[in-house]
Amino acid sequence: MSSRRTLKAASAIREVVSTAILTELRDPRIENVTVTFVEVSGDMRWAKVHVSIMGDKKQQDLCMHGLQKSAGYLQKRVSNRIDTRYTPRLQFVLDEGIKNAFKVSEILNDVLPENEAPANEEEGELIDESTTPQDEQPDNAF
Repeated sequence: MSSRRTLKAASAIREVVSTAILTELRDPRIENVTVTFVEVSGDMRWAKVHVSIMGDKKQQDLCMHGLQKSAGYLQKRVSNRIDTRYTPRLQFVLDEGIKNAFKVSEILNDVLPENEAPANEEEGELIDESTTPQDEQPDNAF
């Protein structure tokens, strides 16, 4: 179970690392990266930074290599932000959840039929949605 302290640290690490990747890193290998979430160990010595990288396998591998090489700089940025006895060592993990979600979405679009028009519209009847049976009350209502 995660404590409030580790959750706050994970949130701070995510913010610092994402900002640093976007604005400070100048490595040409690191592009199209999104930090999805961060897991911090209970003793705060390790942090797994899950990243999503757009591109093919070769681009992802290059980007992951660049992130591993930039881990020391990013750890220094994290140490400036969070006040702990030990600065967590950053380990980058490729998160393929978004990629898998796109695959599932494509499969569902191929399998499921397009939305069909309601039967009443096909027959040319128009449904008046302004009056419903609940709105109609008999004249002899109390």
